[in-house]
Amino acid sequence: MKTDALKDRVEARKHELLAKLHDLKADTRTQSSETTVKVKHKLDELELHLKEGWDRMSEATRAKLDSWLKN
Repeated sequence: MKTDALKDRVEARKHELLAKLHDLKADTRTQSSETTVKVKHKLDELELHLKEGWDRMSEATRAKLDSWLKN
């Protein structure tokens, strides 16, 4: 149950970031380019946390994901 709620929150945030990334790709300003790099980094960080999959996730990884959501 706890993992399901975390998974839902992570998936929602991931979709928000992907939508933001899509919007930023259409914007050619320098500031947008810098933000694009930050968003990509955040998505890459998420993929690192999820490499074990949801079924085999440790408590430490859950804590990292919770922290990831707050940043």
